[in-house]
Amino acid sequence: MSSPKGLLDRLRRVAPASAAPRRSGRRAWVPYLLVFLIAVASLVGLAIRPSTTATPGSADYVIVAGAAGLRWDDLDPQRTPALWQEATRGSVGWLSVRSAMKVTCPSDGWLTLGAGNYAAWPRRTSGSQCEPAAPALTQPDGIGANVTDQRTVVQNNQDRLPYGATPGALAESVRCTVAVGPGAAIAAARPFGRVDKYESELPADPKKLLSDCVLSFVDLGTVKGSGAARQAQVKAADTLLSRVVAARPERSLLLVAGVSDTERSNRLHVAIAEGEGWNGGWLTSAGTGRDGYLQLIDLAPTILSALGRPAPEKLFAGRTATVVEGRPSDITDAMLGVHNADLRAKAQNAVAGIFFTVLAILQVLLFVLMVPILVRARRHAGPRGPALPPKKLVAVAELALIAAALAIPAALLADATPWWRNSHPAWVFGLVTGVFTLIGTAVLRASPRYPRTLWPLGASAAIGAVVVGLDLLTGARLQLNGVAGYSATQGGRYAGVGVVGLGVFVAGLLVAAGCLAQWLSKPWRPVVVVLLGGIGVVMVGSPYLGADPVGAVAVTAGVCVTAAISTGGWLTFARFAWAAVAGLAVTIGFALVDVHRPAADQGSLGRLLSELASGTGGPAMQRAAAANGQTLLNSPLTILAVAGVLMLAFCQFSPWGGLNRLFGLHPALRAAGAGVTVATLAAGVLSGSALTVAGAAAAAVVPTAVLTALRVLLHAADRTRPEGETDGPGGPLLREDRALSG
Repeated sequence: MSSPKGLLDRLRRVAPASAAPRRSGRRAWVPYLLVFLIAVASLVGLAIRPSTTATPGSADYVIVAGAAGLRWDDLDPQRTPALWQEATRGSVGWLSVRSAMKVTCPSDGWLTLGAGNYAAWPRRTSGSQCEPAAPALTQPDGIGANVTDQRTVVQNNQDRLPYGATPGALAESVRCTVAVGPGAAIAAARPFGRVDKYESELPADPKKLLSDCVLSFVDLGTVKGSGAARQAQVKAADTLLSRVVAARPERSLLLVAGVSDTERSNRLHVAIAEGEGWNGGWLTSAGTGRDGYLQLIDLAPTILSALGRPAPEKLFAGRTATVVEGRPSDITDAMLGVHNADLRAKAQNAVAGIFFTVLAILQVLLFVLMVPILVRARRHAGPRGPALPPKKLVAVAELALIAAALAIPAALLADATPWWRNSHPAWVFGLVTGVFTLIGTAVLRASPRYPRTLWPLGASAAIGAVVVGLDLLTGARLQLNGVAGYSATQGGRYAGVGVVGLGVFVAGLLVAAGCLAQWLSKPWRPVVVVLLGGIGVVMVGSPYLGADPVGAVAVTAGVCVTAAISTGGWLTFARFAWAAVAGLAVTIGFALVDVHRPAADQGSLGRLLSELASGTGGPAMQRAAAANGQTLLNSPLTILAVAGVLMLAFCQFSPWGGLNRLFGLHPALRAAGAGVTVATLAAGVLSGSALTVAGAAAAAVVPTAVLTALRVLLHAADRTRPEGETDGPGGPLLREDRALSG
């Protein structure tokens, strides 16, 4: 038994600690009030949306001149004077020709144009080249024409494809249409196949024909191949366009579009709008949210808006095009050279798969090599035991783990360089990414706080979050057509945060919040988590920044889970209930605000909820399920997600683990891990990207989590006595406990 004096000394040491909660009890409600205010501020930040911009001008006639395969690098002031003049006088942009098919061939493009939604023409071959647009036509009256396969095409799009497109919806919205050429007939055909007025070729004097109906489609031909043959096709299209320009009626809007690809690869194409109110500037739409980018499905609502006619309800998937200022007057400066987004997107498509495959292989190999090091690092307290791994080996392993965690942030920074203009873009990108990775690793290693157990984990996570956050604040320029971002040719996203950036940002933010929260007393830890998490929710969901409301919902769920268990203990039912209520409050509040906006102003969340409420959300759910399945099997990030989970499980549950000890000392880090898991899995499933978000998060934080577990194991048997205390009933304290707490 202890002496009375020793017992009195112990009571004196315990008394102040037990009295502290009573003194602070009067202000115990302050953290909860701050959490509530931060949640309200997050909701307000999500509710703010840009004001809608009216259509630049109205027109009595609209002429759509389309050329399958036409790209901006086909234009030249000497060889294509008509195209160059229209681009100089009008508003321009990059046209994404996504359809219901993975690659949009000419028939798919013209059909999507006429449907105002993602549509597809039945395929008969599967070669490397697309078939020309050649529908079967009959002309019984010599005025119009009938597309004989139209009923089958409509049924195929509505019953078999997940977009529910109605070919001919645009033609049904106007009284009369004119079509010149086979591709134009596909766009102008009504759902039952009738083309009101049809000519196989442009007449010698097309002035009367182009003024017979308010909407005319002209097929300028197909541009494919390369070299002299391609230039000849572009010149023929330019000559035909010059005749259309000369014969166009007054108060007409001319739309020039490269309506499709001509090879089995995705490219960006020409989009020009020239007419009253469309002079100069960039083309854009609410569907892309990016100046200078337009979708093929945006042309149909733009046509009807210019003609002053309402769009058919629930049939169009696109948004009306608008014009924003800031375009250089010289088309070369605007669309070619260093600003050629098509060439950059082409390089991105080729390099992205290579980068993430190599990253997945390297991280898996690194994890395998770390297993024997972790096993040797587990030193028992007895006098004998296995020798610890050499210090030099541990130092090299730590640097390799830090470099692995910084690979994706380094790749984002590499996208700020013109690597894609080199003749060997993959090698140049890899070299630049490696340089940025080495710089980041050296900076962390040179920090005075590097020996701290949590420093590599918290610092590398914060670097990832800061890189993505700064990119969002500056317009997400690094992610657009970036290897670690998204490609405009895929048609999934044109602005804001991509799935890779979302994973890195969420993981970095919550892990950094967990590290910071450990510096504060328990009541204030949820405040830190909710403060940083609220900033993350706003940045992800705001249309000015991340433009991903579905991702914001997932981040909200992750932040609530992290805050609920950041003070220690497990996720009990009561904590889960409070976290769920808080998350649902923000989510439902934002959803209600979005749903009650006009249909043209709704975000993706509002449109999805509107579709579900009206019973038309089935195709959207089907598309999400199909996208999840395809991405799960094809993405290298799936390997990263699975490898990360297996490595963390080894570090936590094996006898040589270290995460259990770490989580016991730092419950906020365990909470951060749970929040990251919830947020990334929810974001992946809801966005149709499966484990892609989780894979990016795993690539950014799992390597340094393994490093942290290694450091814990290396000190697992260390013992030291607190100052002034001898061996007694209280037992010795771990030196590592004190080091981690410090």
